[in-house]
Amino acid sequence: MREFVPNLRDVGGVQAHDGRLVQRDRVLRSAMPSHEDHAPDGISWPPALVIDLRSANESEQVHPLARAGVRVVNLPLLSALRPDTAPSESLAGLYLLLLDHASMYLVELVREVALARGPTLIHCAAGKDRTGVSVALLLRLVGVSREDIVADYLATIHAEQAISSRLRKMPGRQHRAALPPEFLTVPVEAIDGVLDVWDQHEGGAHGWFVGIGGSADLVEQLRRTLLA
Repeated sequence: MREFVPNLRDVGGVQAHDGRLVQRDRVLRSAMPSHEDHAPDGISWPPALVIDLRSANESEQVHPLARAGVRVVNLPLLSALRPDTAPSESLAGLYLLLLDHASMYLVELVREVALARGPTLIHCAAGKDRTGVSVALLLRLVGVSREDIVADYLATIHAEQAISSRLRKMPGRQHRAALPPEFLTVPVEAIDGVLDVWDQHEGGAHGWFVGIGGSADLVEQLRRTLLA
C-alpha cells in the first residue's frame, strides 16, 4: 500500500490583492516526508528544493529526500530562540517568539523560495506551526488575504491522524510528549496573532519584512516567482 506525505498540499491557486494567482507547483507544505512517500496526482514529487525547519534533535543525519538528489536547506527556526527565553505555554505565544527571534531564518526562507527554479517543499515535523508561520509570511508578502491564509492554516485539521502516525516514527518523541496539549491542536487565534503583527506594522507585512533585514527587491522577486 502506498504511503502519502502527511499534511501535503500545494498552496497555489489563491488570489493576491492585485488579482493575480499564486502559481501552483511552486510552494508545497507538509509534515516530515520519508523517502518512501508518494504524492497525490497533480503534485510534483520529489520537489526541486526542500526547506527543512526542524532542529537538530528532530532530524536524521541525512534528509530522506536528499537521496533523490533534492537540494535540502535547513533553517531551524526553534533553534533561534535565545536560551534565556521562557517556554511558551501557548502556540500563539510560540509563534510570536518565532517572529521576534528567528527573523534571520525567515528572511533566508523568503530568499530561497524567491530564487527557486522549481517546486519548493517547506516542512517541519507536523507541517503545522513553523511551516504555518513560514507559509503565511510568503503568502502575505505577495498579497494573499488573511482569510485565505487562515483557511490554508486550518486545513491541517484534516490531516491530524496522518501527522500523529508520522510523528510516532520520528526522533524527538519524548520532547513532544511533554508539550502542552494545545500544541497538538490547530488554534485559529495562533495564526491570527501573527497576521495581526504584520497587519498592524507600518507598511504591513512588507514593512515588517524590510524591518527585520529583508528588502523590497527580495519581495518583488518573490512576487515574480510566485504570482502568475
